Amino acid sequence: MPQIPQTLHELTVGQLSARSGAAVSALHFYESKGLITSRRTSGNQRRYTRDALRRVAFVRAAQRVGIPLATIRDALAELPEERTPNRDDWARLSRAWRAELDERIKQLGRLRDHLTDCIGCGCLSLETCVLSNPDDITGTRMAGSRLMPELMAPDRS
Repeated sequence: MPQIPQTLHELTVGQLSARSGAAVSALHFYESKGLITSRRTSGNQRRYTRDALRRVAFVRAAQRVGIPLATIRDALAELPEERTPNRDDWARLSRAWRAELDERIKQLGRLRDHLTDCIGCGCLSLETCVLSNPDDITGTRMAGSRLMPELMAPDRS
């Protein structure tokens, strides 16, 4: 029985872009971040296996709900032999990400509820400001409208 040529199992970056809805630049970015992989032809052109379509769909779905790319990359790296994520993988990972999303929703709700107060004062550094000092963390150390020295010091590491 004849073998199916490798080229029929692979997609160019343009084909992957057209089929996934992701821009070519996004696919290059995903590849640079280790989210998808390609091989190079003798002419140095990228070729993606067809399972890259599902990986791109997985990445884009996770991004739409606010999951950072580093977290997505870590999740994909945990899959056996870097296989394509399936429905069970998505269910397991989405359960794990739920707490993180719930916390972000809570923070955004708090910002929304107090945003008018902040704009009203215009300060952004009052000891009780929910934007620059959530939960009044710095209010126990000092008060007043000044920048925190440790926030202004350049990182010398």
